[in-house]
Amino acid sequence: MIDRDDTQHSDTLVAQGWPEHNPTAVGSATSAAFPDAALLDEYSRTVVSVVDLVAPSVVNIETRMKNAQSGNGSGFVIAPDGFILTNSHVVQGASEFVVNLPDGREYRAKSVGDDPDTDLAVIRIDGSQLPYVRLADSEKLRVGQVAIAIGNPLGFQASVTTGVISALGRSMHAQSGRLIDNIIQTDASLNPGNSGGPLANSAGEVIGVNTAMIRPAQGICFAIASNTAKLVAGWLIKEGRIRRGYVGIAGQTVPLHRRVARFYHLPLETGVLVVSVEKGSPSEQSRIHPNDIIVAFNDEPIGSVHDLHKKLVGERIGAVCKLTIIRHTEQLGIYLTPRESR
Repeated sequence: MIDRDDTQHSDTLVAQGWPEHNPTAVGSATSAAFPDAALLDEYSRTVVSVVDLVAPSVVNIETRMKNAQSGNGSGFVIAPDGFILTNSHVVQGASEFVVNLPDGREYRAKSVGDDPDTDLAVIRIDGSQLPYVRLADSEKLRVGQVAIAIGNPLGFQASVTTGVISALGRSMHAQSGRLIDNIIQTDASLNPGNSGGPLANSAGEVIGVNTAMIRPAQGICFAIASNTAKLVAGWLIKEGRIRRGYVGIAGQTVPLHRRVARFYHLPLETGVLVVSVEKGSPSEQSRIHPNDIIVAFNDEPIGSVHDLHKKLVGERIGAVCKLTIIRHTEQLGIYLTPRESR
């Protein structure tokens, strides 16, 4: 049996050149040895402040189906009078919603509107002066920005993961089969139950609605951009659904050549590149071609796919509309009539 004398052992270490314990010296040595420690502390404080701002608005949604099955997901309050944004696939087909707030309160909720084409839905609880979040302008996002996901994965309420924005402008198919544009890719980990929760920036603003992850890959997760969420939520609250115009193109946001932008006095530096045109669509009938770049709709500037989507709703359906395009280096005006999307 070995009997260690700790006092004697400590004296031996000092005699052999080990430094005596000095808290002040250790703190100074740590700062000197790890010059980035202050930056890490600042990062930690930022994450904590974001969680303090956003987490009180994040809710757990329990769903019950007519066949007695149940489900679980996340959502977040977007208005103090009880409007909650979540994913369509979280609430679709449910006959009953139970919303649990972070402070322990429980509410029955009702459906306001559901849009499977963007995998977004709005439900409402009978509350007032609830903590709510602000939706950021997702057009201002940059790859590499901090991304903070909050949700209720696997039933663990108010779980936080962090990462960065890995890519912007991704596309993915909704359950309806429609392509959702302007998807945010992040490496902030998501798990089942995170769906419908917020993805926030370092200012505590919501930049996306967490929606999917790729398995078995690690660190490849997706969120619906906040600008898409603002547009869809507004229509769902107003009318309960979205009437979308269909023109029959697939597009992506691209930068404009500076000379072209200057020559035609275009106010924006980006436009929508036509990637493909569907046969029999209004765009094909109006002779819009792949590689055309859309820069205006009814003489209003178009700088992104999201801008174009915002124009193709409501009263624009069935009305003759003007698209301004750049074809090679020539500016053209083309007229077409959007149909209602089915």
